[in-house]
This record gives sequence, structure tokens and C-alpha cells, in this order.
Amino acid sequence: MHHRIAPSSRRGLIYVTIAGIAWGTGGPTGALLFEYAGLGSTAVSFWRLAAAALWLALARLVFPVRRLSAASPMRYLLSGVGLAVCQLGYFAAIPRVGVGVATVIALGAGPFFIALGARERITSPLVVAVLGLVLLISGGGSASIVGIVCALLSAAGYALTALLNRGEPDPITGALLGFVAGAVILLPLAIVAGPLPTRVGWPLIGFFGLVPTALAYCLFYVSLRTLPASTAAVVALIEPVVAAGLGVLLFHERLGMMAVVGAVVLLGAVVAHGRQTASR
Repeated sequence: MHHRIAPSSRRGLIYVTIAGIAWGTGGPTGALLFEYAGLGSTAVSFWRLAAAALWLALARLVFPVRRLSAASPMRYLLSGVGLAVCQLGYFAAIPRVGVGVATVIALGAGPFFIALGARERITSPLVVAVLGLVLLISGGGSASIVGIVCALLSAAGYALTALLNRGEPDPITGALLGFVAGAVILLPLAIVAGPLPTRVGWPLIGFFGLVPTALAYCLFYVSLRTLPASTAAVVALIEPVVAAGLGVLLFHERLGMMAVVGAVVLLGAVVAHGRQTASR
């Protein structure tokens, strides 16, 4: 028996899929910024949010602001806190536990936190997706309580901003205000952290702010209007698959057999979760 997919659910799945693909370009872009722009993790986090806020402010000149919802300013401030914590926690975890472990914890715990916060059921495709993520980013890493806590904080920050932006009537403005709040929170730390980007870093920052941040988050927030938050978070787990593929193409990285198996398992779980949601 074939189930008819509601147009709104279909659009939501398309939006969050594009968001996951766009997020997948963030890791390689961040690596290029670390190498060529002379920036540390705190400065990269700040410039990412600041550039995204600038792009969305320019978008608002083209698409005038509609009347916003009755949400209090505290909602957007907390969304900015979530974005800042998500960035700082992830980058602080990397030197302590390695990229693989930090990614598994931050991305893997995020959907679980979202499901718990939204009081949504933890489904078997969600568990299988996280298993695929573990296999994809297998190998390396070390045990560090501080690093694990930082990665969990990153997941909590991601979950917080996702939950706060469910049902946002104007996702572009909601994302803009969240990015501004996050950039303001990170500004003092960025000033202390170090220098301005090098000349070659500015185009990278422009791309970082536009594609894996402004575009990705806006599409993700739009998808939350028609999809359960945990479903959107699971579908967005295609991000590490895209990042791994770009690592192979651009940086000549090699994937072991376990990583390839993990990518297949992860993609299969994402497709199953999307079909499960669409058939309801």
C-alpha cells in the first residue's frame, strides 16, 4: 500500500535535506579558515554567526519584515545562547577528544535531546542513524571528561535553538535575531582570542556565513513548521556524510570500510525515518 505524502511534509523533508547538505560544507570551510585565515575556534565561531547575521540583514532589505509573532525577546536571546554554546562546545571538545568523538557526541546526542525536549518518541531509525554515525566517524579520539561535557553542551545548544524555533512564523527574522544575539555573546571572547582574519579569510567567512549557516539554519527552521523536531534533526544527520565526501574529494582523505558501512547505515536510517514521517 502506498501512502500519499502531504505537500507540507514533502517540502519540509526537502528543506531539511538541503540544510543538512549545506551544513556538511561547514566542516571543510572551518578547516580552511583554521589553516589559512589565522583564526582560532572562538574567532571562527564569532565570524560565522556575525557573517550569517549580515547576510540575513541584507535578505531583509529585499524581503521586508512582516509582523513578528508575539514571542518575547528572551526567546531570541536564548536561541542566540544556544547557537553560541553549540559552536563553542563543539570546538572546545575537538582538541580534548578528537574530531570523531566530538562529532559523534554532539550530532548524535542532539536528536535525543530534541526528542526529549519536544516529548517526542525516540524511534528505531533515530537509534540506527546514530549507530551509523558512530561507524562513519570511527577511529581516533581519546577519553576526556571535559571534552565529553563540552560535546554534550554543544548538542544541548543545538537542541535548544531547534526547540525554540519550532513553529516560528518568520524563520528568516527568527534566525537573524538568534545570530545577532549569538554574535554579541561571542564578541568579547573573540576580541580576547586574537587577530582579524587574513585577506584570504574574508571570502571563506562570507561563504561560511551564507551557506552552512544562514541558508542551512533558515531552511532547518522552516522545516520545523511541518516536521517533528526530532525528525528534522535525524534527517539533518546527512551532514557528516556530506562532510566526509567533501573530505575525500577536496582534502584527499580516505574512508575505511567501517566508515563506508556507517555512511550507508546512516543514509538508510535517514531515508527510513523520512518515509516513516511522511506516511503518517
